[in-house]
Amino acid sequence: MSIQQKLQSLNISLPAVATPAAAYVMYVQSGNTLYVSGHIAKKDGKPWVGQLGRDMTTEQGREAARTVAIDLIATLNAACGGNLERVKRIVKLVSLVNSTPDFTEHHLVTNGCSELIGEIFGDAGKHARSAFGVAQLPLGSCVEIEMIAELY
Repeated sequence: MSIQQKLQSLNISLPAVATPAAAYVMYVQSGNTLYVSGHIAKKDGKPWVGQLGRDMTTEQGREAARTVAIDLIATLNAACGGNLERVKRIVKLVSLVNSTPDFTEHHLVTNGCSELIGEIFGDAGKHARSAFGVAQLPLGSCVEIEMIAELY
């Protein structure tokens, strides 16, 4: 099954690529490595605002991270000229979770992104990962995730 077919089977349609909110670009390719800028969680097209451990549950954070995965894939798709079959491997995700000092489930929040990436890309979606708790994120977003991918 192609990646596009997997997306369709999961009822996922890729959104338009986000516009940078500051002085950066959404991705940079160097050789076969693609660096995708951090994407924040969105709900109904607006930043998904909240702090894990204060006004959001781990499950809500996980769902927010899943929405980030969809946006990351949309940017990856644009970088690949609309051909996600060019993705050789998702190399690494770096996840920042807006959380209280005593929140300790950043890894479970980030699974929302990692699991969807794995489901869509199969073995090529198995990636290294870091997940950090931070005091705040741009626009008050609950989660921000960046990606590094290798292309054919």
